[in-house]
Amino acid sequence: MINIGIIGGSGYTGGELIRLLLNHPEANIDFIYSTTRAGKKIASAHQDLLGQTNLEFTGNVNLNVDLVFLCLGHGNSTSFLKENLFSNNTKIIDLSNDFRLHTDAILGGKEFIYGLPETNIEKIKSANFIANPGCFATAIQLALLPLAKANILHNDVHINAVTGSTGAGVKPSDSTHFSWRNNNVSWYKPFTHQHLGEIGESLHSYKNEIGELLFLPQRGNFARGIFATAYTKYKGSLEDAYALYNNFYANAKFTHVSDTEIHLKQVVNTNQCHLHLHIHNGNLLITSAIDNLLKGASGQAVQNMNLMFGFKETEGLNLKASAF
Repeated sequence: MINIGIIGGSGYTGGELIRLLLNHPEANIDFIYSTTRAGKKIASAHQDLLGQTNLEFTGNVNLNVDLVFLCLGHGNSTSFLKENLFSNNTKIIDLSNDFRLHTDAILGGKEFIYGLPETNIEKIKSANFIANPGCFATAIQLALLPLAKANILHNDVHINAVTGSTGAGVKPSDSTHFSWRNNNVSWYKPFTHQHLGEIGESLHSYKNEIGELLFLPQRGNFARGIFATAYTKYKGSLEDAYALYNNFYANAKFTHVSDTEIHLKQVVNTNQCHLHLHIHNGNLLITSAIDNLLKGASGQAVQNMNLMFGFKETEGLNLKASAF
């Protein structure tokens, strides 16, 4: 059993981590750090955990835990690690975008490995520091990586992805409160979303030609999940495409290719990614669905933890979808 610290435990990703780790047989939560809720019960922020734990938030950090998860806002992980020097034996998984790009991956001698298990599993197993992928980045990369590896992603890729309101974080804003979000849909950051950088680096890792990624993110009027569609020119048959994807994900524990159309409820509240393929007039349409807080954040972080410490990859992640 490993001792774990969580930095920033009052938000959505921190709450999901707590829920997962409380039920993980190899995990002991040593502390949950919060600057705003120190001394308060965990259930004060995560009401569903009433009766599940007596843990309290703390304003103190144990620098000698086996593993620390950073659930901080983008840009804050770097400053936190500079101010808090963890033991040389402490492994780190960061859920922000601070260390995902190659140019940002090293901090004070710590080299962060990009934590997408479907493509980087061996490096993750031997890593001490992990940059957990973004939610949109996870859904889109898993949709496109087989094509990039096969060197057939030369043409532009048109991507549309809609995300639940939890993707914007726990702090209320004009575009997240109920009255605005309910019965509504809108786009944001068209063609410039910050996850495009890490998506591009992963796709280019195969040293093959990649077309332009034309990404339109959208806000959905639901709480959690990402439903992404991407299409590009393709000369092969549907059977060839399915063979390519099934071979690429043959050993993946959580990414599965469906021969029937998929929907969001299949993956919400799970660490799964479901993919579906469709061809029309020489265009290959790939549909990808994940839970943005689990496979897109905390679930994938626990998956990376399992790999880093030699646990069963699926440990603590056999979760049930809300089918109805």
